[in-house]
Amino acid sequence: MTDSTALDPEDRKIVTLARSARARNGVPEGAAVRDETGRTYVAGTVGLPSLRLSALQTAVAMAVASGATSLEAAAVVTEAEGVSEEDRTVVADLGGPGTPVLLAGPDGTVRLTVSAG
Repeated sequence: MTDSTALDPEDRKIVTLARSARARNGVPEGAAVRDETGRTYVAGTVGLPSLRLSALQTAVAMAVASGATSLEAAAVVTEAEGVSEEDRTVVADLGGPGTPVLLAGPDGTVRLTVSAG
């Protein structure tokens, strides 16, 4: 478990944004990513009959669609105990294998930080 109050303020911000997206949209996951210029992209789980994306996949897609060329960090708020291999891979595709991915519970407490890829 990581003390969320000890997080870098910019990392705390993306956790807070991810938590807000999850709660506001009533979806299983909320995610946020920060690009190389400090811009943030926030998303929730997409669960359409013809399109299924995790919140983190959606946030990365939004960053790419907006012209981001790299990621500094990512955060996902979920009840899950870990970050899926698919989510770690999509973050690594844009941010590189060392990009930190913060995993937080619904209360916003960061439980784990893993490297993408």
